[in-house]
Amino acid sequence: MPIVPLKMPKMGESISEATIISWLKNVGDTIEIEETILEVATDKVDSEVPSPCSGTITEIRYQANEVVPVGEILALIDASEIANTQSEVSNNELKKETSKVTEKAVVNHAAIKAEDSQFVRNPDAFLSPLIVSIAKKENMTIEEVQSIPGTGADGRIRKSDVFNYLKNRKYPLASRPQTAPKVAKSTYNPSPIKFVEGHDTIVEMNRMRKMIADHMVYSKHTSPHVTAYIEIDVTNMVAWRNEQKVAFQEKYGERLTFTPLFVEAVSKAIIDFPGINASVSEDGKKVIQRKDINIGMATALPTGNLIVPVVKNADEKNLKGLASEVNHLANAARDNNLKPEEIQGSTFTISNVGTFGSLMGTPIINQPEVAILALGIIKKRAEVITTNKGDEIAIRSMMYLSLSFDHRVVDGYLGGSFLRKVGDYLEEFDPKRKI
Repeated sequence: MPIVPLKMPKMGESISEATIISWLKNVGDTIEIEETILEVATDKVDSEVPSPCSGTITEIRYQANEVVPVGEILALIDASEIANTQSEVSNNELKKETSKVTEKAVVNHAAIKAEDSQFVRNPDAFLSPLIVSIAKKENMTIEEVQSIPGTGADGRIRKSDVFNYLKNRKYPLASRPQTAPKVAKSTYNPSPIKFVEGHDTIVEMNRMRKMIADHMVYSKHTSPHVTAYIEIDVTNMVAWRNEQKVAFQEKYGERLTFTPLFVEAVSKAIIDFPGINASVSEDGKKVIQRKDINIGMATALPTGNLIVPVVKNADEKNLKGLASEVNHLANAARDNNLKPEEIQGSTFTISNVGTFGSLMGTPIINQPEVAILALGIIKKRAEVITTNKGDEIAIRSMMYLSLSFDHRVVDGYLGGSFLRKVGDYLEEFDPKRKI
C-alpha cells in the first residue's frame, strides 16, 4: 500500500521549526493533491501546507500549537488508489519510519536518544531535540539548562532563551545531580499588578504579538543599542514627488509614495558604507559582511502588529522597480498574503514612524542585522537658509532621521557617517529628475 508522508516544509534558510496553527483535515478524511491540509506559523509569517498527493489521511502525528522541526513527518496519507503520487515511500521505508520513536517539538524525555540521557534527569522538564543539541554543543549541564527561564508556551525553553543566556554566561554551572539548582533571589521585588475585575480589561496576547515581543526582547538583550539623530531638509524631494506622482502613475501604473525614494537613498548609502550591511555570527566573534542589499520595510498590519517584507537587491532596481515592489509588498502585508520568501533575507531595515505622526523614533534592531533606520514625519516650518542674498527665513519641509546600531560592531564614526550620507542623498534630491 503506497503511503506518502506529509513533512514540515522548509520555509526559509534560517527557519528550523514551525508551529502548527490548525489542521483543516482529520484522520479518515480524503484530500486532493495541492489541497491545503493544515496551517503553520513561523516567527515571521503564517503559511498553508498543501497535500503532496491525493488520498486518505491515515495518521496525524502532531497537534495544534505543537512546534515541529523542518523535515519531520506531520501525517501519513494513503495514496493506494492514486496512480501518480508524489514522494511515495516503500513499505520497508515506512516500517523504518514508524519504528522510530515519535518525536514531538515539546518532547517527553523518554523519546530522547540514549546518548542524550545526561539531559533527561528531570521527567517534568521540557527540552526539545534542538535545545538538547545546543546544550551538548555548549557543554551545558542539565541543571544549567533547566535554570534558564522559558518564554515559550507553558514555560517551554526556546532557542532564543538559550542564546540569550549564553550571551551573558560567565562560566558553566557545575553539575550537581543530587541537588536542585538554586536560583538567586532578586533584590528587586516588583509589586503584583492589581486590577479591578469588571472595570479593567485583560487582553490575551495573540500568537504574533507574543513572537514580536520575544524578538524585541531578544534584540535588546543581544545588541547594545546606540541611536544617532540628524535633521534634514527634504523640500526638493517633497516638491518633486508631489509634482510627478500623477504622471508617474499614468506612465507606470504604480503609486509613487515616499518609501521607494527612502529605499533608494538607503541603498546608495549602503554602497558607500558597506559595513552597515552586516550581521554578527552566533558566537559573537565574527562579522558577516552581506553582499546583497535587501531592504526590509516595517509595515503595520490591520491588527496593529508589524511585519517586515523585504525589497530584494534594492540597489539593482530603478525607481519604477522600487515603487512596484514596495506597493506589492505593502498591499500583500495588509491583505495577509505575503509569501515566506518575501519576509526573509533582509540585511537592513527601515521604519517609517512618520506614518503614525511621530516626529522621530528609537527603533529596535531587526536581528541579526546591525542597524535600523527610522524616518520621522515630514513637517513644514520656518527655517533659516543661506541664499545668494544672505540668510533668509523660508518655509521648508523638514524631517528627522534616527539610526539605531549595534555598538559591538558599528562604532560612532560608521553609524554617524552612514546616517549623514542617507540624509545627503535625500537633501540633494534633483528637482529636475525625469521619471
